[in-house]
Amino acid sequence: MDIKRILTRSSRRFDGGYVIAGLIGHGDAFVLRDPAGIRPAFYYHDDEICVVASERPALQTCLDIRYFQVKELQPGSALIIKKNGEITEENIKEVTERKSCTFERIYFSRGTDRDIYLERKNLGRLLAPRILEAVNHDFDHTIFSFIPNTAEVSFFGLIEGLNEELNTIKTQQIAALEDKGDSAAVAQILNQRVRSEKLAVKDEKLRTFIADDGSRNQLVSHIYDVTYGIVQNEVDTIVLIDDSIVRGTTLRDSIIYILSKLRPKRIIIVSSAPQIRYPDCYGIDMSRMSEFIAFKATIDLLQESGQQSLIDEVYKLCKEEELKPLEKMVNHVKKIYEPFTDEEISARIAKLVTADGILPQVDVIFQTVDSLHVACPNDKGDWYFTGDYPTLGGVRVVNRAFINYIEDVKERSY
Repeated sequence: MDIKRILTRSSRRFDGGYVIAGLIGHGDAFVLRDPAGIRPAFYYHDDEICVVASERPALQTCLDIRYFQVKELQPGSALIIKKNGEITEENIKEVTERKSCTFERIYFSRGTDRDIYLERKNLGRLLAPRILEAVNHDFDHTIFSFIPNTAEVSFFGLIEGLNEELNTIKTQQIAALEDKGDSAAVAQILNQRVRSEKLAVKDEKLRTFIADDGSRNQLVSHIYDVTYGIVQNEVDTIVLIDDSIVRGTTLRDSIIYILSKLRPKRIIIVSSAPQIRYPDCYGIDMSRMSEFIAFKATIDLLQESGQQSLIDEVYKLCKEEELKPLEKMVNHVKKIYEPFTDEEISARIAKLVTADGILPQVDVIFQTVDSLHVACPNDKGDWYFTGDYPTLGGVRVVNRAFINYIEDVKERSY
């Protein structure tokens, strides 16, 4: 049986992100990956076994093998396993631009993968200059921490970046002393430190992102606790890094509320991912735009500034797109965000995630898309943040998602 020919013919009109595995009755097997590499796939084989998984560390741990022994199944290719033990990797579909899902690498994938670990560290490091600017380079009265546990690796990178910036400042201060500085002055400069503490403590048994809508709000109210006695009341600023901010529910109902009990002067929430503005349709269930805090903030700004007509216009354009052939569809939802800067949207997000009665000033800083690409140079799947979908089906989904929002339809847009 010619498995390559069968897969080539049957997948001709496939659209989306996928890794499809199959066993055939006569003994052959296959694993097929989408041509943009949206979904990940890794494999190992020897004379006795062939194993495929979505993550490299799973194979390394279970099979006790080295990093270089695990191969990536290339986009648009199929791993074909014949019943006689012959294993080949064959190109099935024409490869498009690589658009591996960056949000999977930021949030879902195991941080124990070497590449993903280094990418997450770099995401944190790249945020250091902007954060220091936000706190006016005040190392003495700023405490840096993270939201456990998925942001921990980005936090390590942030601390490295902060130390690099601080070393530059120390060098300049010492140089400014010339020959007039005594040992005490030099020691005072060298003793400057980045204050890092574990302020937020998470219950390991609960994970709110994957909870159903009905129970999520109940979970977030008690999933976190804080470390008391570290923050100077009304003096210190808390900078807390998270891997991403999707709905803002956990921030509003749990994290910011409980951090405010420490009585800081200011709370800055930092996201190692850019603003999530558009739905996903390639394997992560994030298709309802009404759930995105960045989208809510933008709609708020449009309505407040008297631009309801733009919302109506985009709705009309999206309805018209549904009448067009798939290959001619355009993402009109991008127009919603055009009137505002990233900073203006971030400021409104900060307002939305701050519950009534919170005394400290709350700010939100997001990663930039440019920095995301610097941190993840080989994985350019950024449609969550830019609306640039890797397949035609994604464009149809985003327009339908906006229509569903306007028409108050709760179902998925795909």
